[in-house]
Amino acid sequence: MAKYKTEYGSGINPLTHLGQNYMEVDRSLIPELLQRLHADEHFDYCVDVTAVHYPKREKPFDVVWVLYSFGRNERIRVKTQIADGDSLPSSVPIWTTCNWLEREVYDMFGIRFDGHPDLKRILLPEGWKGFPLRKDYGILQQDNEWVQINLGIESGQ
Repeated sequence: MAKYKTEYGSGINPLTHLGQNYMEVDRSLIPELLQRLHADEHFDYCVDVTAVHYPKREKPFDVVWVLYSFGRNERIRVKTQIADGDSLPSSVPIWTTCNWLEREVYDMFGIRFDGHPDLKRILLPEGWKGFPLRKDYGILQQDNEWVQINLGIESGQ
């Protein structure tokens, strides 16, 4: 992956940790780089798209793609940082597996993917307030209003 460092300069930082390859990538390069990893490097399967919330950082979210090449039996992770309220282009046109993966990231973290064919909650019901995997979402927090209205009971918390 050193060739991408040469080509993109400071926009890409290829690294290895415990034998696992990953790249820290500038947000602006994500669409082109993911497409190239698919087409040129034959990472033909997107295993996962996930995020991590670091609320004290200026750009509090890491979005991570875990890619796999069947032909080379190789994995790579691609990571970028984004600010709260920023969005990323959908990877569904590259890997259809990203459909539900991006929906889960949206549902749990509130990160939007532009151009996604059906970006809506996948685990929680529509109308749920908040994003449970953000670190500022209290561990015992629930949407008490939703529970009362839709289930007709008081929250169990």
